[in-house]
Amino acid sequence: MPEQELYKKLYQSIIVDDNIVCLGQILRRAARKAPQTVAVICKDEQITFYELYYYASRLSEKITQQGVKPRDRVLLFFENSIQFYVAYFAILQASAIACPLNTFLKEHELRHIIHDAQPKLMFVSTTLMHRVKDNGIEDLPQLMTEEEMMSGAVPEHFEEKPIETLAFDEMAVLLYTSGTTGLPKGVMLSSKNAITNVIQSVARFGWVDYERGYCVLPLFHSLAQNTCVWAPVLMTCSVIVVPRIERDAMRQGLAHKPTIFLGIPALYGILCLMKNAPLDSIKYFFSGGDALPDKIRAAFSLVYRRKICNGFGLTETSPVIAIDLDDVLQRTTTVGKPVIGMQIVIKDEQGNQVLNGSIGEIFVKGDNVMLGYYKDQPATDRVLQNGWLQTGDLGYFDKNEKLVISGRIKDLIIHKGLNIYPQEIENVLMTHSNVLLVGVVGLQDELHGEVPIAFVQLKNDEPEIEKKLRELCSAHLASYKIPRKFICSTKRLDLTSTGKVDKKILRAQLHE
Repeated sequence: MPEQELYKKLYQSIIVDDNIVCLGQILRRAARKAPQTVAVICKDEQITFYELYYYASRLSEKITQQGVKPRDRVLLFFENSIQFYVAYFAILQASAIACPLNTFLKEHELRHIIHDAQPKLMFVSTTLMHRVKDNGIEDLPQLMTEEEMMSGAVPEHFEEKPIETLAFDEMAVLLYTSGTTGLPKGVMLSSKNAITNVIQSVARFGWVDYERGYCVLPLFHSLAQNTCVWAPVLMTCSVIVVPRIERDAMRQGLAHKPTIFLGIPALYGILCLMKNAPLDSIKYFFSGGDALPDKIRAAFSLVYRRKICNGFGLTETSPVIAIDLDDVLQRTTTVGKPVIGMQIVIKDEQGNQVLNGSIGEIFVKGDNVMLGYYKDQPATDRVLQNGWLQTGDLGYFDKNEKLVISGRIKDLIIHKGLNIYPQEIENVLMTHSNVLLVGVVGLQDELHGEVPIAFVQLKNDEPEIEKKLRELCSAHLASYKIPRKFICSTKRLDLTSTGKVDKKILRAQLHE
């Protein structure tokens, strides 16, 4: 079915009794439409939509009785599990605001979010409870673990309680960003934002109701929220949840025959190292969250004879902006055309729209763009004007009118008035056989302005590696782009929760 036609059909399908279904209602809709369809598979456990709805409904009643009211914030500090889904939809069905937390948060970040969100309740897994109780956090909300979530057998029928739905365009989910430039900011997303972006993404992929998504991404991440939480329930598809990024756990998940694999570049690197992962059932491999290096794309193609599709998005856009599914040879930084309903313009530093082929900052507009940052109107006003979101990303449109990403503005290095894009240097260095990870950052130089410095994680110690890397760069890059210094080690580079090299830490190391 053509993308535009599927998009319209999907939107019509979420209108019930002349009302558009909100996030708090989608699980009930799925349970009525496909009660015996498996909703979530995790390790050796699985749960149907009816069972998930029953447990979420009972838990929703329980937290309501304990004082949770509509629009209260409820935090969810859980690893990937079936219990995550039960708690998540219990929150939504109580008309409260679901706020899943990054399980890799540092102590000060966790304290900040609890202070900022002022939650009424916090779901915490027993394995993470020490991170909360031993953190010296004052005024902790009521805590609840998985032990209070799924007790008793599921009856054949049960009495459903009315769901007091929030408005389609008011906040339903609060996602805190990773805080790479400071403390995490709360991104406010409505049912309209979330459901619109699900339909935009599904229309591009052409999903059908027998798909099985493969979720090894952490469920708190915005891409996993869309593709592994909202989309499967809205489309009554199954999702295979892998509890941790580990080879045996990934193989166990793959044994359930997923049809769509959603990952970040680092996950495809792991698959390449596995060499013989059972991937035959998968139709699409999708990469997001970070730039896809040429090295990983080439290795995956060589090992598995399959293509990795690319995309682009932000937490602030629920998150998908563009997806590329074309089976053609092109730059790995090509992320395709915008999804339906998404407008994109490229602007220069003066705010003027540039011609195709010219690099500038990416601005986007659409119904999937966030409401704003929670309790931070100044930050909202800095990036959101008249519906247009200033992404902070650099890019351009190529001759095929596809979006190509050049990197983040904050990572841009300006050397003697010339722009240096770290992503380009990193891509070249990643082609070396002994290089595992690379992060390039700028260092201020009194004579030359900023100069690029490369942090390189090696597989093995190697004599004269800096000389070899410099020669590699000389063969592929202009002289002013070659890093002034290569800091090489087999020591692991620090990563963010989504597998990106944490450049905030690298910059701090330069000034130690």
